[in-house]
Amino acid sequence: MRALTWHATKDVRVVDVPDATVAEPTDAVVRVTSTAICGSDLHLYDLFGPFLHRGDILGHETMGVVEAVGSEVRRVAVGDRVVVPFVISCGHCFMCARGLTTQCETTQNRDQGTGAQLYGYTELYGSVPGGQAEYLRVRRADANAQVVGRDLPDERYLFLSDILPTAWQGLRYTGVVPGGTLTVLGLGPVGQLVSRIARHHDVTVHAVDPVPERRLMAERHGAIVHDLDDDVASVIRDATEGRGPDGVVDAVGLEAHGNPATAFAQAAVGVLPDGLAKPLMMNAGVDRLAALDLAIDLVRRGGTVSVSGVYAGSLDPMPLMTVFDKQLTMRFGQCNVHHWLPELLPLAEDPSDPLGLEDLATHRVPLEQAPEMYEKFRDKEDGCIKVILKP
Repeated sequence: MRALTWHATKDVRVVDVPDATVAEPTDAVVRVTSTAICGSDLHLYDLFGPFLHRGDILGHETMGVVEAVGSEVRRVAVGDRVVVPFVISCGHCFMCARGLTTQCETTQNRDQGTGAQLYGYTELYGSVPGGQAEYLRVRRADANAQVVGRDLPDERYLFLSDILPTAWQGLRYTGVVPGGTLTVLGLGPVGQLVSRIARHHDVTVHAVDPVPERRLMAERHGAIVHDLDDDVASVIRDATEGRGPDGVVDAVGLEAHGNPATAFAQAAVGVLPDGLAKPLMMNAGVDRLAALDLAIDLVRRGGTVSVSGVYAGSLDPMPLMTVFDKQLTMRFGQCNVHHWLPELLPLAEDPSDPLGLEDLATHRVPLEQAPEMYEKFRDKEDGCIKVILKP
């Protein structure tokens, strides 16, 4: 089968790889009909090379049709159309029972000190082959393949694999209620959906991004948009009676604009030999914190900062005095996709498409064009906001 594979920093290729097969009785094999490039895939493209191996199959936003199932699979059948959460959980352990599927105690990567296994996401999370391929082996299929309808286009369902529940959780973690105010930092795919979900819940949204095309898309869906400049915090405070918003979602993460010295350090570590880079990244890693610093500064006293963007540093400086003085709540974490699917599936299937799921992808291309789309997405060229790959 054909699959998008990692070969080196900024070097991904579509090549022939062994076919995905049923290897365990709880597996299913899915013929991929749509898969997407996620913002967090760009971290693999640029930075996390020391934790990848040549030939690793990338991708964790996947849906398709079940082609084969193992002997112990009961809930999923051949021919079912399914979407696959990026998190691999068992569905019944202590953590899964509490909705914390990213901390699943059955698939937890204890040798790495990390949470549940993830598709297509480095040795830190199990080196599990991902879904930017013609076929995907779905582990623990009864718990991890969500059966969906047959009549709506893939785009109504594909984003349930990651970015839609990630956005939903991001807003929920802020605790902002209808009539409240929210600021969204970063208008990539997750930030776009956070803004739309908030507007769907009658929350006023101020959204910040330096890219005009991203601001225009968010404005089309009801957000008040702002360029990233020196005055943005003052402008938003002025619009919120001087207090700041009730909550802020950081949908940017470790590669925020700004912090040029940190950006240089990240790039330098990423090209070191693995034996040197791994301990540095695990024990002395730093992130670009411009977005998180802005979130902490901007949110009103007593408010909440919810972090959906990926951070990976171990020595990041935090303005704890400000956090303490402002009596802030801060919530972080990978998305517990399975926990949110029952709430989100009806919205995805609503004929009116209230979250505009069919108005998010800007580029739909064959899988063979994935390498050039990684570069275009990273560089924000050609108005690229979300890429869907079709095997």
